[in-house]
Amino acid sequence: MTRGPATPLPSPKARRRLREAASLTQTQLAERVGVAPGTVRAWESGRTTPRGRKREAYAKLLKALAEEEESAARQAARTPQPAPPPKTEPTGDRASAPEACPGAEAEPEPEPEPEPEPVAMPMREPAPESQPRSTREPVPEPRPAPDPLTPAQAFDALYEFSAPALVRQTFLLTGRREQARESVERAFQTAWERWPEVARDRDPVGWVRATAYEYALSPWQRFRPRHRHPEPPPADPGDRTLLNTLLRLPPRHRRTLVLYDGVGLDLPETAAETEASTPAAAHRLLRAREAVAGRLPALADPQVLHRRLAELASNERLGAARPPTVRRGGERRARFRTRAAIAFTVALIGTTALTVRTAPTHYEPPVSPGQAVRGVPPRVAPGSLSDEELELRQKLRDQLQDGPERLSPQLE
Repeated sequence: MTRGPATPLPSPKARRRLREAASLTQTQLAERVGVAPGTVRAWESGRTTPRGRKREAYAKLLKALAEEEESAARQAARTPQPAPPPKTEPTGDRASAPEACPGAEAEPEPEPEPEPEPVAMPMREPAPESQPRSTREPVPEPRPAPDPLTPAQAFDALYEFSAPALVRQTFLLTGRREQARESVERAFQTAWERWPEVARDRDPVGWVRATAYEYALSPWQRFRPRHRHPEPPPADPGDRTLLNTLLRLPPRHRRTLVLYDGVGLDLPETAAETEASTPAAAHRLLRAREAVAGRLPALADPQVLHRRLAELASNERLGAARPPTVRRGGERRARFRTRAAIAFTVALIGTTALTVRTAPTHYEPPVSPGQAVRGVPPRVAPGSLSDEELELRQKLRDQLQDGPERLSPQLE
């Protein structure tokens, strides 16, 4: 699964060059884009890539800086340069004779002989049509253009070319074979997910290398159960001592040393990939070399250190998976993440709908707890009836409950 192409951006090296050509610091550029300075360092190192509105603003700013640089170059080209004074080149003893003997007269120079006029060569007449075809020169047929590579083929070619070297370099950072292999595979899977962006990058190997180094040196690696069980060290005592010396260095110094003395990058490229300024990268490199030379004096020479790092990485048997396996693993992880996100969204929607359906539609105040009331006389049951009360009750029950008799008129 691949993502759609986004707004094109220059390579990380070109971003850093444009910023430095405009005499802008990372803090000033971050204020223009509206991000933190650490984010700009990550963009210039290639570790992360801007997205959304930040990507549009960053691309627009870089385009403006590039136009300013081009206009300054055109203006400098149009400015007339003062012509240098003519120089007379002396030829042999004749040119130096007047200076050595100013009083001597110069011999007259012989006049140059006129050059012969060029003789016109007769044009070759074309062969007549009646000439047999066997004596004619063969006309080369145009070769068909090679078919462009598919994204999968380009990814496989990049993986087969750079994966073995990246695994060996990552082993120098971590000292663990399985972790180095897994870091490189994770980096290539991330590159496959963002393949339109990585394919247009000027240095796709550097993009993958920065991602692999970040994953390998992540502080979360120490919490994995695999990290608790150490791997067997190298068999050679010299390699074992050098690897232990590298692992004792701070992660930033170790990464700078591996990039400069191991991979062979120059100082600005090392500074950009480690998200540091050039003086800071130089200071880290010097400190790392001093630490290695203090433990192994024979490696004080940078050339010897470079050769020993290459030998240490080459002596280990570090294998890498096949490109189709890495691609399928990345696609499976992307599908799993997509399905997990969909399931979480559906569960959230269902929970919200159930809450809305079962929630009360009006406010019901809570019933306050009861309190004891003092000073009220106890309830008394009625006692037995007297004889008069019994007689009255019986009389009321026996008599009819009718109204008064009807009055009829009578004559008097």
